[in-house]
Amino acid sequence: MDLAVILYGVGLAAVMVNAASGVLEAGRKPFDLFGMVVVALAAALGGGSLRDVLLDRKVFWIDDPAYLIAAIATGLATFILVRLVRLPARLFLLPDALGLALFTVIGTQAALDVGAHWLVASLMGVITGVFGGILRDMLCNEVPLVFSGPLYATASWAGALLLVGLIAAGVSTGWASLAGGVAVLAIRFGAIAFGWKLPVFSVRE
Repeated sequence: MDLAVILYGVGLAAVMVNAASGVLEAGRKPFDLFGMVVVALAAALGGGSLRDVLLDRKVFWIDDPAYLIAAIATGLATFILVRLVRLPARLFLLPDALGLALFTVIGTQAALDVGAHWLVASLMGVITGVFGGILRDMLCNEVPLVFSGPLYATASWAGALLLVGLIAAGVSTGWASLAGGVAVLAIRFGAIAFGWKLPVFSVRE
């Protein structure tokens, strides 16, 4: 299968899981249907939109409305599901971690495709992976996970750096992307399970 087709599918999957995570997070708040859809769109499209603006590209969901449709449809479907089935409060962490991995890969690869420096490309992967979650948490009046929870942006950056390093070493883009995405998931799930965190700033008295 053509790599471009695979990456397109990965991008759609990332949008859908992030939209679902947005609704699951917002489900703990007294939001109406419109509010839920707004949070879903912010989570699903925010990171990629910022990436495309920084890379001076046409914003991906404006260029291809399929992403917008997928985000809205997933948000609505998840909204209906949470009204019918009682779900664990922390369930959103699962699609959130998957979305982080997928968006990290997509963002890093998008930056590499336009000839960005490897460090810039890795940071574009992080921005794509985490910014939607930041918007989601802010709209839900929560402290963003990326600033206070177990390893989040660190997991994204590690996966992005692994991806660009493997490509520089001659590994195919497909395998490098798979390895980078798996690394993000492994670190993120390990952080959730074992509470891995970076040191927290505090002023010595």
